[in-house]
Amino acid sequence: MNRLAKATSPYLRQHANDPVDWYPWGEEAFRKAQEEDKPILLSIGYAACHWCHVMQHESFQDPETARLMNTLFVNVKVDREERPDVDAIYMQAVQQLTGRGGWPLTVFLTPEGVPFYGGTYFPATPRYGMPAFRQVLVAVAEAYRHRRQEIEVNARQLIPRLQGSIPPSPARDGLTPRLLEDAYLRITREYDPVHGGFGKAPKFPPAMTLEFLMRVYHRFEWEPARQMVERTLQKMARGGIYDQVGGGFHRYSVDAYWLVPHFEKMLYDNALLSRAYLHAYQLTGFPLYRRIAEETLDYVLREMTAPHGGFYASQDADSEGEEGRFYVWTPEEVRAVLGEEQGDLLCRYYGITEAGNFEGRNVLHIPTDPDVLAEQVGLSLEALEAQVAEGRARLYEARAKRVWPARDEKVLVNWNGLMIAAMAEAALVLGREDDLRAAQAAAGFILEAMRRADGRLFHVYAGGEASVPGYLDDYAHLIAGLLALHRADGDLRWLREAGALAEVMLDRFWDDDLGGFYDTEPEHEPLLVRPRTLTDNATPAGNSMAVDGLLRLAVYFDRPDYRERAERVLTDLSRPMKRHPLAFPHLLCALDFALATPQEVALLGDPRQADTQAMLAVLTHPFRPHLILARSASPEEADDLSLLRGRRPLDGRATAYVCRQFVCQAPTTDPDELARQLAS
Repeated sequence: MNRLAKATSPYLRQHANDPVDWYPWGEEAFRKAQEEDKPILLSIGYAACHWCHVMQHESFQDPETARLMNTLFVNVKVDREERPDVDAIYMQAVQQLTGRGGWPLTVFLTPEGVPFYGGTYFPATPRYGMPAFRQVLVAVAEAYRHRRQEIEVNARQLIPRLQGSIPPSPARDGLTPRLLEDAYLRITREYDPVHGGFGKAPKFPPAMTLEFLMRVYHRFEWEPARQMVERTLQKMARGGIYDQVGGGFHRYSVDAYWLVPHFEKMLYDNALLSRAYLHAYQLTGFPLYRRIAEETLDYVLREMTAPHGGFYASQDADSEGEEGRFYVWTPEEVRAVLGEEQGDLLCRYYGITEAGNFEGRNVLHIPTDPDVLAEQVGLSLEALEAQVAEGRARLYEARAKRVWPARDEKVLVNWNGLMIAAMAEAALVLGREDDLRAAQAAAGFILEAMRRADGRLFHVYAGGEASVPGYLDDYAHLIAGLLALHRADGDLRWLREAGALAEVMLDRFWDDDLGGFYDTEPEHEPLLVRPRTLTDNATPAGNSMAVDGLLRLAVYFDRPDYRERAERVLTDLSRPMKRHPLAFPHLLCALDFALATPQEVALLGDPRQADTQAMLAVLTHPFRPHLILARSASPEEADDLSLLRGRRPLDGRATAYVCRQFVCQAPTTDPDELARQLAS
C-alpha cells in the first residue's frame, strides 16, 4: 500500500497497491523533490482510461520499473477528472513540447513544478516507434543531472506559453450572422460525406458541432447542414460506438466508420449526445432519434445514477483484464441465449460473424438497413423489430451476468450539470417523468451536499464527502442544468438558484482586464499559471457555457450587464471562432443565440393539468433554440422575475404570453393561437 490508499478518488485508489511510491498532488511531494533534488514524474489519467490501465499493468506494477521510478524521481499521481486545473496546465505543456497529447499523460517536472519533458503512453518495451518507459526514465534522469541549467532555462521559457489566453481578436464587422456562415463553411470542409462526422480516424462523437449545424439549419434553412447532422447521427446510432444491447455511447471510435470503439462510457458524452438526438427529433420528427435519446437516458438511469441522486462519472473500458470483454459476442454465445432461429436472425441484424470484427469476437452494429433485412428474411419490418427488441432484452439479461466493467462513482458537478439538462429537456419534450425526477434529485443533491454556506460549490463528491473548490465549469454547467430544469417543471427555485450561481461565478472567475473567465478562483491553490480554457473540447468550455448562461439569464432577470459580459467574450473570440470553428462549437451556438431576438414566453398554469401540457407541446415542437420559457403555477410568487411580473392566468386556464424584448402579444389560452403567435 502506498499513499494513495486513503484517496477519495477511485482512480487514485486503483494505484494504491502499485510498488511505485506514489504521492497525491500536494505540498508533500514538491517538498520531498526539493529536499532530495529530484525531478518529479507526474502521471495523469482517469478511472475509465484503457491505456492508463495498460501502462499500470506493464510499468507501474512491474517491480524493476517501480524501483527505477522510486530511485530517480518523486512520483505523483493525479486524477484528471478530480483536478482538471492540473491536467489542463500539463496537457498544454506536453502539447507544446511534443505536438500531441492524451492520457495517460506522463510529464517530468523540476522540483518547482515546471515541465521539461513529457509524453503520453510509453510501452514497457520499444514499439509503436516509441522508446521503452525504462529507457525514458534513465535518459530523463541523466539529462536532469548533467544538463540541469539547459533544462531549467528551456522549461522557464515554456511558462509564458501556458497562460491559456488568446489575445482579443474581434472580427472586422463585429458580431453578425456572417460569422456563423463563415464558421459553417469551414466546418463543411472537414465533413466525412460517407460515414458522417468530421475528420478521419479516430473519430469522436461531435455532439456540439451537430448542435451548431442544427442552429444553422434553423436560422438559414440550409439543407446540407441538416443532412450532415442526420447522416452523422444515423451512422453513429447504427455503429459499434453505440451500445446496441444496453444503450449509451462509448467514448470514441478507433476507425472512421464508428464500428470499433474505445469502450469506456463517460457521463458527459451521454449527456451531450442524448440532447443532440433529442433536438434532431424535434427538428425532423424521425423516430430513430427519439429512440436513441430515450435508450441513452434509460442507460444512465439504470447504471449511472447513485442512490443519493447524483450521476456517476464513468464506466471502464476493461473487464476481466480485457478491453471490451463485457460488450462483445460470438455467434455461439448469441445462439446459446436465444436459440438457433432467433439467434441467427440477431446475428444477421447485428453483423455478428464467425470471423468477428474485434479480436475474433464481435462489436454489435447494424450493417444492413432494417427494412432491407426484413425483406431478405421474409418478415414485415414491424415483426423484425419486435423480434430484435425481445432478443436484445434477453441478451442484456445474459450480459448482466458477466463481470461488469468497473464504475467510477465520484460525482462531478460540471458533468452532472450536463446530464441534468439532458434529463430535464427529455422530460419536457417527451413527457418522461423518470427523467424529471432524476434531474430534480441530482440538482437537489448538488445544491445540498456540494455547496458551501457562502454559496460556493465544491467540484467532486466521493467517499461520502465533497472536496476540491469548484471550477468555472461547475458553475456554468450547473446553471445550464438548472435553467433546463425550470423549463421542465416550472419550479422557480431552479431559476433563482441559477441566478445566485451566476453572481458567484462573475464574482469569483470573471477578469475585467482579460474580458473573460478563469477556470479557478483567485484563492485557488497556486499553480504554475492560473488556467483559462477558451476552446471547447470533449465538453463545452466553461467560458462558452458561461456566455450561453448569461445571455439567457439576462432575459429572465432583465440584466443587460449580463448580456454585456457575454458579448465581450463573443467579440474577443469572434475571429478565432470564424477561423477554427471546430474548436468553438458551443460558443458558436451561444453566438447564434446572441444574434437572435429571443422569443420570450411566460406560461402560467399547473404543470399537472392537460391544458398546460397542451401549451407545452406547442412550445417544444418543432425545434426552437431561441425560445426563453419562464413558467409558474403561482404567478403572485414570481413578480421578481421580469418575464413573469404582472402576468396572470385567464379564467383559471393555462395562459401563455409571447413577447419579444418584453413587448408582448395578447395572452392566449388556445394552443393553436400560441402556435400562430410563435410563427409570426
